[in-house]
Amino acid sequence: MYPELKDKVVIITGASTGLGKAMAIRFGKEKSKIVINYFKKDDPAVEGIIQQINELGGDAIAVQGDVTKEQDVKKLVQEAVSKFGRLDVMINNAGMENEVPSEDLTLDDWNKVIATNLTGAFLGCREAIDYMIANDIKGSVINMSSVHEMIPWPHFVHYAASKGGIKLMSETLALEFAPKGIRVNSIGPGAIDTPINAEKFADPKLKAGVEELIPMGYIGKPEQIAAAAAWLASDEASYVTGITLFADGGMTKYPGFQAGRG
Repeated sequence: MYPELKDKVVIITGASTGLGKAMAIRFGKEKSKIVINYFKKDDPAVEGIIQQINELGGDAIAVQGDVTKEQDVKKLVQEAVSKFGRLDVMINNAGMENEVPSEDLTLDDWNKVIATNLTGAFLGCREAIDYMIANDIKGSVINMSSVHEMIPWPHFVHYAASKGGIKLMSETLALEFAPKGIRVNSIGPGAIDTPINAEKFADPKLKAGVEELIPMGYIGKPEQIAAAAAWLASDEASYVTGITLFADGGMTKYPGFQAGRG
């Protein structure tokens, strides 16, 4: 736990499920003030997350919005400042993926994934950094990347391209705004047990196939990614900017060569 995160104002996009929900709850444990962004109107999960955060000693509000829309992202930052008085941490987590052979990938599918995963993260970065500069806040921006910023992924070319973009976007912003004391980092999860992966991991053979790609031998938990986010936002990471923190059980370390093979 990081005492300095108490009362810090944290925006998390795509926070009604999966990794976003886990991060919201972790920052609730840190007693932060959390703005939960969610996409689907009248999402029934949101009120339960807010209640859980309140019970943990944090404070939270929910703001519906589409991260691909500039005005929605502007509103998200405005709502955070209006309710809590400032913004300290911006976590651009909202994302999507769908499997399509590259020769069959439509421009519409390409645009949807790039718009959500990359453009949405850019808008979140821009609005948060603009506010932090204007108010002399030495804040933290965290972008959700993936092991697939590094590992090619056939049938997911749009997703891999979006995460490769996150890598260099984050590094560029980190370099640009380091003199202002604003840190920009990414988290690169590996295979994590989230709703988006539930169907795959429910099949023992498919799950075992994924586990073979992980040197540590098991599927990660959302709470492990949330722990990485809390650390990056904390003072313990005050000298860390421009990195991708891979939380992947070693997936990016060429597991085929484990035990001296190759």
